[in-house]
Amino acid sequence: MNFTTILLTLSCVIGIAIGQILFKQAALAIATPVTLHGMLANIWIWLSLSLYGATTLLWIWVLRQAPLHLAYPFMGLAFLLVPVFARIFLNEPLSLQTIGGGILIMLGIALASAGAHH
Repeated sequence: MNFTTILLTLSCVIGIAIGQILFKQAALAIATPVTLHGMLANIWIWLSLSLYGATTLLWIWVLRQAPLHLAYPFMGLAFLLVPVFARIFLNEPLSLQTIGGGILIMLGIALASAGAHH
């Protein structure tokens, strides 16, 4: 994968992670009782769906440039980014186990990427 494709792949991962934060914000903003009208009027839902749509289109472009077996492992970074973003933006707890798991995922991505060049 060339540098531009790697940057766009990382943009997809970041977009997916931010989308999860927006979905959580949407869930927190839904009034009780939950109604279809309340969900359709929720700006957070529309923001998250719009971001997911744009990220999906970008992902399709990435897959035209790179093999799936090289691009897809980057999506594992979302397992680290989502909890970190949740801590920063939603003040959710972040455990050492989550950080450790994220580090292992990053090592796995590095291993998968390095092995692909041989």
